[in-house]
Amino acid sequence: MRLAGHPLRWRLLSELGRSDRQVRELCALVGRPQSLVSYHLGRLRSERLVSMRRSSADRRDAYYSLDLPRCGELLAAGGGDLHPGLRPALASSSRREQRTSEARPRLLFLCTGNSARSQMAEALVQHLAGGAIEVFSAGSHPKPLHRNAVRAMRARDVDIAGRGSKHLDELAQQRFDHVVTLCDRVREVCPEFPGRGERIHWSVPTPRARATRTAQTYPAFERTATELVDAAAHRRWRLRAVERPLRVLAWTGRPRAFRGRPFS
Repeated sequence: MRLAGHPLRWRLLSELGRSDRQVRELCALVGRPQSLVSYHLGRLRSERLVSMRRSSADRRDAYYSLDLPRCGELLAAGGGDLHPGLRPALASSSRREQRTSEARPRLLFLCTGNSARSQMAEALVQHLAGGAIEVFSAGSHPKPLHRNAVRAMRARDVDIAGRGSKHLDELAQQRFDHVVTLCDRVREVCPEFPGRGERIHWSVPTPRARATRTAQTYPAFERTATELVDAAAHRRWRLRAVERPLRVLAWTGRPRAFRGRPFS
């Protein structure tokens, strides 16, 4: 993680930890010229701390993402090298706090069809949060729930069969603490929701676009599920007025690895 010690690179990593960003957005956030920001992003990509993906809305644009599992591995290794007591340990038990519905944060996932990505993300966070967060999903052009989304979630002991798709207009008058767009296209048309909710973008390609034949479709949904697992497991959400980490216990994100334990 020595590479991340540079002040500007650390700032870029911090911004990407909040949301996937385009270069011009990062330049505006850090107040540095594009040539300099691009150089440091290149250094971070060379060590696989950051990845780049062309936008599905406009192929001329690209989104940069923080490789959360990779960063976690390097931080854990660095701490263990410094002192054995700094190695991360899984909690042996968790105690859920009594929370009222008024105190629970409200989280909305959006994609184009609400047929796979946003439904999967909604179900994952609902299952892991154990009722600590109110989670919703919707789409700009809703389609029926894809059967391979159901299958990929079932492999993780999460059942989404029977869920219906919703248009984002159905939720347009509701307040949310966090609005997460999973699709580059829906990010461009995402409306302003009431209140001052945080806008976050995870650039996750549609699994439909990853496969051209029916026989190839399921592995694409499996990769999408794993990508959403990595994102959901490493993000921070606000509980009440205090930001606190929500950690996944004993879950690698691979099929059947999840044993139903909630965030602690």
